[in-house]
Order: sequence, then structure tokens, then C-alpha cells
Amino acid sequence: MADFSFAIEPVYIATIFFFIVGLQRMSNPLTARSGIVWAGAAMLIATLVTFFTPNLTNIGLIAIAIVIGGGFGYISAKRVAMTNMPQMVAFFNGMGGGAAAGISAVVLLGPTTPTSSLAVVGGLIGAVSFSGSLIAFLKLQGWMPSRPVTFTGQQIVNMAVLVLAIVSGVFVILQPSSRLLSVNASLPLFFILALGFGLLMTLPIGGADMPVVISMYNAFTGLAVALDGFSFVTPNYAMIIAGVIVGAAGSLLTLKMAKAMNRSLTNVFFGAFGATEEQAAHVSGSVKAIEADDVAVMLAYADRVIIVPGYGMAVAQAQQKVKELTDVLERRGVRVKFAIHPVAGRMPGHMNVLLAEAGVAYDHLFDRDEVNPEFPSTDIVLVIGANDVVNPAAHRKGSPLFGMPILDVEQAKNVIVLKRGQGRGFAGIENDLFYRDNTRMLYGDAQETVGKLVQALKKL
Repeated sequence: MADFSFAIEPVYIATIFFFIVGLQRMSNPLTARSGIVWAGAAMLIATLVTFFTPNLTNIGLIAIAIVIGGGFGYISAKRVAMTNMPQMVAFFNGMGGGAAAGISAVVLLGPTTPTSSLAVVGGLIGAVSFSGSLIAFLKLQGWMPSRPVTFTGQQIVNMAVLVLAIVSGVFVILQPSSRLLSVNASLPLFFILALGFGLLMTLPIGGADMPVVISMYNAFTGLAVALDGFSFVTPNYAMIIAGVIVGAAGSLLTLKMAKAMNRSLTNVFFGAFGATEEQAAHVSGSVKAIEADDVAVMLAYADRVIIVPGYGMAVAQAQQKVKELTDVLERRGVRVKFAIHPVAGRMPGHMNVLLAEAGVAYDHLFDRDEVNPEFPSTDIVLVIGANDVVNPAAHRKGSPLFGMPILDVEQAKNVIVLKRGQGRGFAGIENDLFYRDNTRMLYGDAQETVGKLVQALKKL
């Protein structure tokens, strides 16, 4: 068989270029789909060229693993509903962290090298990302309570587990190159403690913080992969660059999400946001219901309408009906915009993807800074399944939401809130908006309710 090992590094360098192009194109919704194709093609090429690595063994097992894993990923991605996309991202990101931890384990089973310390750090970060992402998945999937899980002395226990994991990692490095005879004591203990720390660190994080958590663990996985790339005797440049890109992008996104919630990363990971319910004594007034026909009349004679989508729209899969409503209103001469909060939904960009899937033009979507000044001159704001991101309690000192930048929908002339019931948002905090004099509540399933609005408008 011809030796093509000389082509491996040049091909890796080429795939790095494809990764960068893909990432750049993913920064814009209009080119995001092609960006994913570019990045996916780069990963496929990098995987295939790896088979030409000299002295590569277990090729059959590797091929079987790729077929099984690729098949599972393909089928899952085809079947998953957009409402479940956040937990799917958390799950697959966790698998990436687990793979990085597994690579570290293989490196650490070999002789001690100057890069063994990088393998230990990569293993620690990858294991934390793996177990932490699984907890995020379980919370988003509803298989465990989304509220923070806390206990007395929790932070002390967490720090103790982390310190023990680091100490055991040091022992792994300090053992001689023939340490396979004594690996049963230190290496398994290291990974058990690292996995345990990931669990303990994520349990006290509430569901409202999951967009930040998903981004953070995505960055962790990228960093772990990059460190693993350095830990080989011959560095793997594809892993290094791809990992650095993912780590940097995930870190920037994490900081942006935290800023959008006016919360520091320390507060997110150690604040147990939502652990205690806020007392509702401050709320005055009453909740006022309205019927779909009355809302349709209001919309028909409005000049400016802003729609604020939230996770409730995703759950009801109402985005197609919302697009139809937008078309009907625009045919009547109504100017319609969409206000998108950075943390709307349970994953960064969740609402943008849903609306793009329904065919809503990108130039209809506006972020918080662009749209907030327009609310006072807006006739009707239609809030569809959003809660915490429109809660005026963020302006009130003493509220857990205080300081969080929100969409100031309460400043509009009329606010119509489409909601299934009177429950609180994902953060578990009472929404002051529902009690405002200019707010009316339209109860029911979002898809069904928006459909009624469309039919009523067509009859007018």
C-alpha cells in the first residue's frame, strides 16, 4: 500500500482553513447553513486522512465506531424537534467532552512525556464537560428538576473534589513510565473525581441559566480537544486549531450570554439562581384576559406591531402560524417586527433558528438594543411564550432579575401576552408585566391561538 503520510499535515492545514470559513459564515443567518456544510466537510476530510497515519492499528474497530456514532448522530439530528434542540446540543457537546477525556486517558496510559501535564488538564476539562453537559441535558429534557439542587456546604465539597482531582492528576504525571502496574490507583481516581466535579458544579445551576451553561461547556470541550492535540508525541494540528476555535467562540458566546442576563460567570456557577421563590407581595392590580377575536380587531387597526417570541412558541411549534400572521398583517399595511432577546429560548440563537425555519426574513429580526427605543411608539406588542426576558421586575431593586437587560415591552401602548396558563417563567419569578393596565392575557396553546388570530383577521 502506498505511503500517503506525507499528505496528512498539509491536508490538516487545509481543513483548518475550511473550519475558519465555516465559522465565519455561521456568524450570519443568511449564510449559516453553508457554514455548517463547510465545517462538516472539513471534519470529514480530517477524519478520512487520519486513516493514513503510519502504524495505525485497530482500523476495523475505528471504522465500526464511526459508522455507529455517525449513524446515531444522523438519525437523532433528523428526528429531533426544534424544541428539543437545546438538550440535543448539550448531549452531543457532552459526548465531545467525553471523547476528549478518553483521548487523554489513552495518552496517560503510555510513557510519561513532557506533554503529559497537558493530557491531565485536557482530561480534567473534558470529563467536567461530559458530566456537566449530561446534567444540563437531563434538566432541559425534564428528566430531573430544572431548579437548582443545593445542600449545606456545597461549595466547600465542590472545591474539595476539584482539589483532590488535581492532586490525583499530579500523581499520574509523577509516576514512572512503567506506571501501568500502578495505574489502578491514580488514573481511575482522577477521572472519577473529575466527573464528580462536573456533576457537582452543574447541579446548583438553575434552568434559566442553561444558555450560559451550554456555551461554557462547549468552550470547555474545545479547550480539552486542543490540549489533547498538544499532548501527542507528534502534535495534531487539526485538533489544536479546531479546539482553539471552538474554545474561543464558546468563551465569547458565554460572556455575551452572561452579559445579556447582567450576571457574572461566578454568579451563574455559584449563585444557585432560582433556588428560592420570590415573594409576590409587590404585585398590584389584576390579570386581565382577552379573547382572540378582540385581539384580531386591535391588530387589524394597528400601525406598528412588534412580536416577541419565546420558548412557549417553540414548545407549541407555532412559528409557522406566526409567519402566517405576519403575512396577513403586512398585507393589511401593518408594519411588523420581531424583537429577539439574546437569551430567549433555552439556547443561544434558538428563536432566530425557529423563525428562519418558518421563513421569516432576517431583516424582520431585531435585537434588544435596536428595538427597545421603538416600544413607546408601538401600538401592540404580541408576546408569544416569552416570560423572564420581558419581566419589568428586572428594573426593581430586590428582584432576583434586577439589572438584567430586558425587552421593555411594558412601554408599548398595548401588550398582548399569549400564554398557556398563569405559571411563572423558567426562572420561577412572578412577572410584573401581567398585572400592568396596558396588558391583556390571551390564554391557550400558542399554535392554536395564533391560528385563531389569523382566521379572525381574514374575516375582517
